[in-house]
Amino acid sequence: MSKTIFQLVDDLPTNNLTVHSLRALDFVVPGQWDNLVGFENTIKSVTGVTDQAVIQQIGDRAIHLYNDKSQGYQRALWIYQTVDSFGGTLGAAALANKVGEKIGLLGFLNKITPRADKAQTIDLSLKVVAELIAFCQINGIPGDSIGDFVKSLGNYSGESLMRMAALVCFDGLIPLGPNFVMKAQSVLSGLNPSDLQENGMFKKLSSMIPGGNAAGQLGFIGESFASTSGWMNSFVASRGLTPQKVANNLQQFIEISDDKLDYLAAFLDMSTNYYEHTGIQTLAHRLIERAVAEI
Repeated sequence: MSKTIFQLVDDLPTNNLTVHSLRALDFVVPGQWDNLVGFENTIKSVTGVTDQAVIQQIGDRAIHLYNDKSQGYQRALWIYQTVDSFGGTLGAAALANKVGEKIGLLGFLNKITPRADKAQTIDLSLKVVAELIAFCQINGIPGDSIGDFVKSLGNYSGESLMRMAALVCFDGLIPLGPNFVMKAQSVLSGLNPSDLQENGMFKKLSSMIPGGNAAGQLGFIGESFASTSGWMNSFVASRGLTPQKVANNLQQFIEISDDKLDYLAAFLDMSTNYYEHTGIQTLAHRLIERAVAEI
């Protein structure tokens, strides 16, 4: 990895489209996400420690754990970064200076193309699998531990819960509609291994996905998505979420009409990196908690 864990946390942005998009989801998981930036600041927030010598000790241990390649932390970071690397950067630079303004999205419609349901379903299901594998890497358990992951979802909080909220809202509800889980399962049931092999994210992540070959990996992806479908349906139902509710909250900084939600999904995919951003925060949180337990 080119950056140390403390550099990654120190370099997290405080005011960009990703941060604004995640803050717009506070109504989904109220008070759960604080955009913690800065490694020392994160140590203080997670532990409540103020003694500088103890903070240094915790930080040194966390850095040691992250640098130990026999642990899964660097692999988890690679997964988080890989997921977002396929969002595309079209228009992101042009939009960066408009943070905090009402961004007129319609002017960018000639530059972006909504994904077909099949492509969007593959993207969504791969992100679910990426979350599962990263969870296993961070916790040092086998990468096919679907049951352990599903159990853990009920205990997700903070930045991890926000990441799943963004996945449900940005990659599920907005592009695929209110019945996105059922629609995605229907699409998944009709996929062939060749559909996966044509997908760039799958090509990049395939070495980490259990299953042995594309056919087995497609089965694992389907099983993983089916196993998390109950949690996702419950999450949506318990919060009364709809594509329109999510879009309305995003309209505090993005102007978009209800009939253009598929373009909004493409825009968010193109212009945000919520997976990497919250993934780095999750890594820092877990490393600090373990460091405190071990010093």
